[in-house]
Amino acid sequence: MTDKINELLRRVEEFKPKAAAEIEEFRIKILGKKGELNALMEDFKTVAPELKRELGQQLNRLKNEATTRINALREEWQNAAAENAASEDDLTRPGTAEHLGSRHPISLVKNQIVEVFSRLGYTVADGPEIEDDWHVFSALNFPPEHPARDMQDTFFIEKDPDILLRTHTSSIQVRTMERQKPPIRVICPGRVFRNEAISYRAHCIFHQIEGLYIDEGVSFADMKQSLLYFAKEIFGEQTRIRMRPSYFPFTEPSAEVDVSCNLCGGKGCPVCKGTGWLEIMGCGMVDPNVLKANDIDPEKYSGFAFGMGIERVAMLKYGVKDLRLYFENDVRFLHQFDEAL
Repeated sequence: MTDKINELLRRVEEFKPKAAAEIEEFRIKILGKKGELNALMEDFKTVAPELKRELGQQLNRLKNEATTRINALREEWQNAAAENAASEDDLTRPGTAEHLGSRHPISLVKNQIVEVFSRLGYTVADGPEIEDDWHVFSALNFPPEHPARDMQDTFFIEKDPDILLRTHTSSIQVRTMERQKPPIRVICPGRVFRNEAISYRAHCIFHQIEGLYIDEGVSFADMKQSLLYFAKEIFGEQTRIRMRPSYFPFTEPSAEVDVSCNLCGGKGCPVCKGTGWLEIMGCGMVDPNVLKANDIDPEKYSGFAFGMGIERVAMLKYGVKDLRLYFENDVRFLHQFDEAL
């Protein structure tokens, strides 16, 4: 039996395949279930007990060396095949230009808005999308019976009345007031969620950017001039704004801000509903109750806040007439903004 083992070991050592397929054939012949090594294992069962130790060691050596030799031959042939494939490349062929993607219009507009307000001294603040009632409603002077607290308007987490998806980025303003004392001048971009029907004018997920300025002697006139400067920088020097009285729980007095519709030049179109104006944001002087709730003295400090939907600004800036396009990831739509980079 020793002679058979040595003979098989010699064949393994001298094996030189001419093709990769021969390696697998050799493996099956030697190490397969019906291979020569298994035949020797069957013979091993009948040898005398005093010979089992020596012959067992020889069989293990044969198996290990056969496995190592076969794996080495496989790797050698794979490396040779890879080198051959690389040598076949035509190095004189012109290269293929990689196509660069485009930045999403929401990101473009958000960055432009942040850049405009950064010139006025605003810094960017951030906060969590999953919030609690205090930061979204209570600290902003929302009464307990306000409809925004209802499930038909707000997404609550696991029916917990205290945990919800934020409905506005005003929660970031609250967190800023908690950790920072005046003067405060921040802008808060982010994604928000509201339980609304999806249409060309509305969506259940959208993006907001809000601003907060608190200091001594801040007035309504300061707010108006800041927002006029913003509108002209984003939509062009010819842009006009108008402010209409409104109501928000966290500001008093409050106003809605409209900009002249640049889709129709103020003549009237379906997007502006024939008025020549488009509402882009709400704003107002920070309510004293909000300042008190965040441990800021309303007798010493005053401030204003504003908030706008980024999708609405992008609609005006780029002439997009359907909000749903922002969420469909249609590359034909996105490629239109390649040059905006």
